[in-house]
Amino acid sequence: MPPNDHPPPALLIFGEQSRFLREQRGISRGELAARIPYSESMIAMVERSERPPQPAYIVAVDDALGAQGLLKQLARHVAERDHPAWAQDYVDLQATALALHVYVAHFLHGLLQTEEYARAVFRSRRPSLEDGAIERNVQARLATQSLHTRKPYCRLTFVLEECVVRRMLGGRDVREGQLKRLAELSRLHKVQLQIMPEARECHAGVDGPMTLLETPDHRTMGYVEGQQGGYFVTSPEDVSVMSHRYGALRAQALDTEASLDLIQRLLAGEV
Repeated sequence: MPPNDHPPPALLIFGEQSRFLREQRGISRGELAARIPYSESMIAMVERSERPPQPAYIVAVDDALGAQGLLKQLARHVAERDHPAWAQDYVDLQATALALHVYVAHFLHGLLQTEEYARAVFRSRRPSLEDGAIERNVQARLATQSLHTRKPYCRLTFVLEECVVRRMLGGRDVREGQLKRLAELSRLHKVQLQIMPEARECHAGVDGPMTLLETPDHRTMGYVEGQQGGYFVTSPEDVSVMSHRYGALRAQALDTEASLDLIQRLLAGEV
């Protein structure tokens, strides 16, 4: 929450709108709880703006109340409050991107993370975050994953360092759940997931992680994020360099089939 401890405006609007729709249809909180996989107390907390709604909650309530997408449209704005100001422009652009190409070297991109993995990421932050801040950040991160079901589809490619999928962030059970999630995503036709093997001797990613993003008007820009901030790369010359570099990374990484095979072997404990 902000320093004055008042709920952000977007959260207040979502809570009031969802309560208004429920009452307009003559549905009690208990009746709504019977229609969705969430408790009456959870519904009450969301309507009072005491807890941010999870993406799955928003979809379930929108469908149960026949809101025709109204609450779903508010989802991104509810999540906006939890992103640092320097990251908000990127979050907005990612939500409307036609294509996203990502190279990650330390931990999985937010679009790939399970809830448990995301929680482990935020718990790893130093200085440590308060429990409430961790939970709000987790739900904000999960809200960005609506990109997976958005139409028109966003084309997604990822190059992941092998150490990222081997890392026991959050423990063995968290990693197992995350590997299963990666296997599921890698089977989607709009997602291409490749792993950069640790044994690779020539590596185009020595300058660090990066993202290439195609906007709705078919412009491509780069984005680079560091310790305390991020910046966009927009000059045609620099974007060209990043595009060439990303192409080299994809050529050096395992192909999608071999990457899925490695994930499955990690799940089976064979490697």
